[in-house]
Amino acid sequence: MIDWISQYDPIVQALIGTLFTWGVTALGASMVFFFKTINKTVLNGMLGFAAGVMIAASFWSLLAPGIDMAEELGQTAWLTAAIGFLAGGGFLYLIDKLLPHLHMGLDTSEAEGIKTKWQRSVLLVLAITLHNIPEGLAVGVAFGAAASGQIGTASIAGAVALAIGIGLQNFPEGAAVSIPLRREGFSRKKAFLYGQASGIVEPISGVLGAFAVITMRPILPYALAFAAGAMIYVVIEELIPEAQREEGGSKTDIATIGAMVGFTVMMILDVALG
Repeated sequence: MIDWISQYDPIVQALIGTLFTWGVTALGASMVFFFKTINKTVLNGMLGFAAGVMIAASFWSLLAPGIDMAEELGQTAWLTAAIGFLAGGGFLYLIDKLLPHLHMGLDTSEAEGIKTKWQRSVLLVLAITLHNIPEGLAVGVAFGAAASGQIGTASIAGAVALAIGIGLQNFPEGAAVSIPLRREGFSRKKAFLYGQASGIVEPISGVLGAFAVITMRPILPYALAFAAGAMIYVVIEELIPEAQREEGGSKTDIATIGAMVGFTVMMILDVALG
């Protein structure tokens, strides 16, 4: 697979990688054709797994290569990483405050962002769409970094590993969108369409990320840290609280175990392939 994808332009590589992650989201959303409900404990484990993957990817696939490149360019590595990381979190914070969205299990009156009269279904999908933006961006930036040839630790294999890791955690995310929508009265077809639509931003943000770092290579260390910061923001602001909501005792342990497993899987993928 790595030899096959390496023959393409980096932007096309990013597109292929993020189309894969979007496809896995759609595959997860297709679970609505087999199940009408999803157990909260299972959902906790899924969200925990996604959080673990994103945390591991943020360091091994993004921050570490970004720091290496900053050092090679003669930049103050810790400052570059800090600026990019905080900028990524700040960017997601602004989107979170501006874009109307609603988390699963909450009443429409508790929707976040600018007040709107959009339908509940749209608000629910937008909540998941929010954290697919940094995921697509991360994959695009990773392929762009590999193409630059300026970072010894950045390779197409590493970018492919990141795309696989993001894809793995997109499967439960797709199910976590479509199945609750089915429970709220949507037809299976409509719930599936809404569920897979939450991942459509990944190819868009992936291509934009790859294009930006290829055309403006001096920003690459900042871009890598930016993507990492955006992903960590999503983990802390959304995935972890969502996994812990309305549960207590040993039931929340499932989310913790899921996070540990997800972190380990992404670490193995990145170290073994990258």
